[in-house]
Amino acid sequence: MAATAQSMQWISALSTQPSLEAAVRDVADQIKQHLQAKPDLGIIFISSAFASEYARLLPLLHAVLEIPCLIGCSGGGVVGTTASGETLEVEQKPALSLAVASLPGVAVKSFYLQEDDLPDLDSPPNLWVDKVGVAPEEQPSFILMADPFTSSITELLQGLDFAYPGAVKVGGLASVSSFQRNSGLFFEDSLHGEGVVGVALSGNIAVDAVVAQGCRPIGEPFRVAAGERNILLELEKTNDFGGETQTPLEALQTILKGLSDSDRELAQDSLHIGIAQDGFKENLHHGDFLIRNLLGVDPRIGAIVIGDRIRVGQRIQFHLRDARTSADDLKTLLTRYRNQINSNADFPIGALMFSCMGRGEGLYQEPNFDSRLFNEQLGAISLSGFFCGGEIGPVGGTTFLHGYTSVFGICRPAE
Repeated sequence: MAATAQSMQWISALSTQPSLEAAVRDVADQIKQHLQAKPDLGIIFISSAFASEYARLLPLLHAVLEIPCLIGCSGGGVVGTTASGETLEVEQKPALSLAVASLPGVAVKSFYLQEDDLPDLDSPPNLWVDKVGVAPEEQPSFILMADPFTSSITELLQGLDFAYPGAVKVGGLASVSSFQRNSGLFFEDSLHGEGVVGVALSGNIAVDAVVAQGCRPIGEPFRVAAGERNILLELEKTNDFGGETQTPLEALQTILKGLSDSDRELAQDSLHIGIAQDGFKENLHHGDFLIRNLLGVDPRIGAIVIGDRIRVGQRIQFHLRDARTSADDLKTLLTRYRNQINSNADFPIGALMFSCMGRGEGLYQEPNFDSRLFNEQLGAISLSGFFCGGEIGPVGGTTFLHGYTSVFGICRPAE
């Protein structure tokens, strides 16, 4: 439930009580039992099963627990640690998850932005800084939650990357009730149905991002020789710059011939495109690609339409996604991260999990898969989170909105 590093403390509490009053008391009691210092930050996640009671959550919580900075949102499921110390992913059932942190040496700045508040992308970075209220020199990290109907979420991420280059940004889109179609964003003592809530953390804290997109590459990388907007028109082999080109459909058909029968069958409805994010990296590896959907094929000219803009010169590679691949992908990335931090004395104190509603038990056919793998690879780090309508995390130093992804924001002392 609790993790500490030096004088920092991060606690996760989860309740599956069907009554909202009982769930709030439950998580508050767990926090009080383990919290040894004054809290600086609280992050609350509430199941959409409580959709009709969102307005009651904050008054109930503030009545039993004093948290100076509080943000949160609704989710199709929530992730947290029970009083017995077990991390659970509770999907499509009543549940409440609360993470509370005491962060000495850390500046905590929460903010709420409405869509109309956002500067346009031609604005100078200082306008974005004014909205957030934290100077870039403070090197903040961001946790963000937005309503799923905010049309400008991509522009928000681009604007924050512009104003805070190199800053890690993780989070997700609140998911909605299948019956009432409404989401909830929580900011301090108020409930919002639209916009973005976030917190900027600066000082003696670092947020590391692990972004598991759940795909594996097939075939070889290609370079885009011709394209328009989100349409791939011609490809060339990456080791044959300026050489013979082929249509994307021809390249794909050649790759499919070399696959196993099971992979060819999987490719019928689980085929994706990976776009390399580092234009200078010579050898591309696992995690170097931004995964996007393959939207359609024009057999007349052999073109392929994908779910993002592409540029001539970018490298792409076809990918497949399934449960086994998603598991292997996450394990590979967590193992790589574990090896990085094993030599770092500042071990993580807590983490947040933002997972697509298309993952979870529906993908793996067993509960608690991603969170269990996280704890198996990194130990009993306090973990909270929710199942999103879209996940926010960086690939190649740029922040994107993802699908079918699990994003982990892992917090540790910076010094």
